[in-house]
Amino acid sequence: MRIDEFRFIPVVVIKEIEDALPTLKALCEGGLPCAEITFRTACAEEAICLGRMELPDMCIGAGTVINGEQCERAIAAGAEFIVSPGLSEEVAAVCKEKGVHYFPGCVTPTEIMKAISLGLTDLKFFPAGVYGGLKALKALSAPFPQVRFIPTGGVDMNNIDEFLAFDRIKAIGGSFIMKGDIAENTKKLMEKLK
Repeated sequence: MRIDEFRFIPVVVIKEIEDALPTLKALCEGGLPCAEITFRTACAEEAICLGRMELPDMCIGAGTVINGEQCERAIAAGAEFIVSPGLSEEVAAVCKEKGVHYFPGCVTPTEIMKAISLGLTDLKFFPAGVYGGLKALKALSAPFPQVRFIPTGGVDMNNIDEFLAFDRIKAIGGSFIMKGDIAENTKKLMEKLK
């Protein structure tokens, strides 16, 4: 999975379909050909499809996928990975059947154990800032050595270095680079990811 190469998953909200390609191209221009397009807008499905057609080398997934029906649609549109705010067994089953990576949101030991029982060990930790941030991740990592985390929410340019320094972080998710000049913000982020 190419997420390991990128180490950052931009969380992208596309409200109007005409914004899709300029937004995705700005991420590529900044050096990060990856996007998690949130599945909570009317044009999300179309944006994923358009991005995969026009930018075939870009790694595009769907975020905020909360049920099996959405998951089926996202994968049909071309999503290469699926992200949920929580853990959905329905979504996990669809992803397993289709051979697509699934990153469910898990913040408690019980949720993590459930994810492991489903064969999932790369987990979104959301909202990271609310659920104890890096301190919580370090505590949760001890009993679950097989798990790697994707903290999202509460990570930004001010604290990203300390998260990246922790070896149990698969990648970091966030929308903070999507405000203002996306290409320029992405370039600055890529400097930190080196």
